[in-house]
Amino acid sequence: MRTKILIVDDREDNLLSIETILGDEAYYFVRANSGREALKVLLNEFDFALILMDVKMPNLDGFETASLIYEREKLQHIPIIFITANSYGDENVFKGYQTGAVDYIYKPINPNLLKAKVGVFVDLYKKNHRLMLQEKKLIAINKNLADEVRDRKASEEKVKELNYQLLDNIARLESTNKELDRVVFMASHDLQEPLRKMMIFSDRLFSRYGSLLDEEGRNDISKIQMEAVRMRKLIEDILTFSKMSVETNSLVHSDMNALLQDVLNGMEDLILEKNAKLIIDELPHLYVNPGLIRPLFFNLVSNALKYSKPDVKPVISIRAQQNIMEEGSPAGNSYCRIFVEDNGIGFEQQYSEQIFGMFKRLHDKNKYEGTGIGLAICKKIVEEHNGFISVISKVNEGSTFIVSFPVLNPADN
Repeated sequence: MRTKILIVDDREDNLLSIETILGDEAYYFVRANSGREALKVLLNEFDFALILMDVKMPNLDGFETASLIYEREKLQHIPIIFITANSYGDENVFKGYQTGAVDYIYKPINPNLLKAKVGVFVDLYKKNHRLMLQEKKLIAINKNLADEVRDRKASEEKVKELNYQLLDNIARLESTNKELDRVVFMASHDLQEPLRKMMIFSDRLFSRYGSLLDEEGRNDISKIQMEAVRMRKLIEDILTFSKMSVETNSLVHSDMNALLQDVLNGMEDLILEKNAKLIIDELPHLYVNPGLIRPLFFNLVSNALKYSKPDVKPVISIRAQQNIMEEGSPAGNSYCRIFVEDNGIGFEQQYSEQIFGMFKRLHDKNKYEGTGIGLAICKKIVEEHNGFISVISKVNEGSTFIVSFPVLNPADN
């Protein structure tokens, strides 16, 4: 079955142009000549992979139509790309994103760009569709298994246990795929394009005006270029990390002090800018994956610096507590707790679980920079080490993040 795409535009030539550009692909197009006609189509059809919609239309414009579409729960999964001939300011572009749209394409349309963006969302749609089919198959397998167990007069307790395990695996699979899809899309689209431009313009600036700058100016541009490369590497590491898990043989006996210091060296400019005071106690050696511990420390320390109080010197304390028995851990397992404590703005304790969710933010994103994935990455890193992470916080008094790692090498168990 061909993938369905809804095209909304009040001009027939624009509709034909889009269909012609995408005609080489196996898509099934549904046309709508106005926002109202699009809403009528969506009353009966929900299986669209994507909506391509013109912004400027009579009666209902694209923004108004998108808002009405997303009022219906059955339609909230369909991504909308606006097509416009106008170069909107940030406020109007943000308005489009507020309605639920995922992107813009500007006229005259670049055929390759249109094909690429449509291809991304069609791939996501197909992946989600396969996931739904897999879920139905797993549910069917579960039913057959229950029937077989019943036919063999297995115990009721055993049947419940098998059903619980299977449903739990389905839930984990859905959650992992959703998080992976969002991380991959964001890294490949929202992050890499502005980063690429930053690298191009900084190189161009250095080539044109490097000879006119003093040594300090050239050093500043060099730092920009180095940080851009580091950010690109971080994006690549996140993408790699999202597709892998920590294997037992990847854990090595590591000096946590050296890993932390390596991270702090790379953050030296930010620490000086914030005039932050760091109080660091001796940390133990633990069996960890060093490549994942560095982004863990980076996110926790940068989080403490980011949410510091205005006009108050940030104080960050990092210390360890060994030989702890964590609740819910296997009997006999000993853990080391690492505390990262700050005197920042803090938050209400009731949100202590939510902040580790993907793209979850408690504070105004216009005031505090970030993507909202830092603490989610921390949580995944710790859990991949069979550890625990939690936070204790109070508004205007700061936060303390507590990370627990197993002390012994898993290979010895």
